Amino acid sequence: MAKYMTLLWGSGSPPCWRVMIALEEKNLQGYNQKLLSLEKLEHKSKELLAINPRGQLPTFKHGDNVLSESYAVCFYLESQFKSQGTKLIPDGPAEQALMYQRMFEGLTFYEKLSKYYYSSEPQTLKRNKEALVTELRLWEGYLQKLGSGSYLAGPSFTLADVVVFPTVGTVFRFGLSPERYPKLGEYHNLLKERPSIRASWPPHWLESPKGLDTLKDI
Repeated sequence: MAKYMTLLWGSGSPPCWRVMIALEEKNLQGYNQKLLSLEKLEHKSKELLAINPRGQLPTFKHGDNVLSESYAVCFYLESQFKSQGTKLIPDGPAEQALMYQRMFEGLTFYEKLSKYYYSSEPQTLKRNKEALVTELRLWEGYLQKLGSGSYLAGPSFTLADVVVFPTVGTVFRFGLSPERYPKLGEYHNLLKERPSIRASWPPHWLESPKGLDTLKDI
């Protein structure tokens, strides 16, 4: 089935990473893929715009079906390949409710990270830094409440982990202190060796293992 799938993606993009983790978890290795350079604006090429007028990554194609929102791709893969690979939506109402809640809170987490990272004016930078610190403390508290060794929605790895881990991976790549945020650090260490995450680790991170220090003082 994977031979009928194509993924256009960018290295280090959390939305692209979400889709790649989902594909691995659903045992859909062997799909067609093309790595595009965001720096060279290859995502604005005629080839991509022909199937995705928004010109954004990821862009995923399965047969004639095209999806360009990472959450949509993840839901689609779980829906179409329910009985294959990892079951990513739990049956229990409490765990399922928490999964959906954390999934969509994950969008706010990613937005606050992006706003801080791309801030330039001192006043905006200060405001966005405070918002990111508040957000990180919120996630630290969620994990504290769940206890050691837990995933974001409980004992099982779910779609919440698929879509939020790439943001967690990025904050630590950018120098976030695991001593200051021990529960996020523990969660990061729990998941970073998971086969689906190792298999989809951004290639330029592998080439340059030393990250940035953008968040070292957060």
